[in-house]
Amino acid sequence: MRHGIVILPQEPWSTARAKWESAEALGFDHAWTYDHLSWRTLADQVWHATVPTLTAAAVVTQTIRLGTFVASPNFRHPVPFAKEIATVDDISGGRFILGIGSGGTGFDAFVLGQPEYSPRERHQRYVEFVAVLDELLRHEPTGSGGFDVDGRWFTARGARMVGEPVQRPRVPFVLAANGPKGLSLVAERAQGWVTTGLEGRTGEEWWESVEMLSRRLDDALDSVGREARSIDRYLSLDSGGFFSFESVARFDEMVERAGALGFTDVISHWPRADGIYAGEEGVLREVAARF
Repeated sequence: MRHGIVILPQEPWSTARAKWESAEALGFDHAWTYDHLSWRTLADQVWHATVPTLTAAAVVTQTIRLGTFVASPNFRHPVPFAKEIATVDDISGGRFILGIGSGGTGFDAFVLGQPEYSPRERHQRYVEFVAVLDELLRHEPTGSGGFDVDGRWFTARGARMVGEPVQRPRVPFVLAANGPKGLSLVAERAQGWVTTGLEGRTGEEWWESVEMLSRRLDDALDSVGREARSIDRYLSLDSGGFFSFESVARFDEMVERAGALGFTDVISHWPRADGIYAGEEGVLREVAARF
């Protein structure tokens, strides 16, 4: 089992730097930050930008993998975003993981004046976003003239990504999905799948939903001729009414259950002083001491 940690982009870098360095020193395999302009109950609090945060983290770490948890087309266009991703991957020496989702229905979904898209439209936009990023991040041969994009959601003329990607054939995609169409996209394009379980489920019902979704992913992989073990599976532990760093015993129980369901990776949140994900850093450190 690999262990990941989410560090929310809420503190000035002079403070946040120590957490990113500690995440590596403590032995976490990957560290993430949310890719939002603001987020839910924390919308009135300080919230820094994702890509600069990950760039700074790349400079002060050496081995830990770094990622977006998760990027979406709510406020991003794949052409400039691909440039940013490729640059962070270069700075990190090939340690970047691109987490992508379809985009929620909160603040980020409307801040640029968008209408309220239906679930079907959001999925179609997600598919197009992933497809364009997939092509761009492989980089085009020198002298090819760049990429043209003529989609419903995104357009571009001669978009340039000249050079060679640090990670071949591109940075790994970890796609968020719970529905059947999203899981099919995971099976077709992803190196990893991340889930928070079904929304609104807690306790045992949440665990049952996680098990069901994992089985559905197996079916989606089988339908495209991929083996179940061909994809990394990431479970966000703090999503079903639990906080994984509530205690060492809670963390151990959740990791054991995730492993039994076939997950290769678990992701927890760095404890906050209050509110959502509130907890004691001492628990995190005690857990990490056994990695």
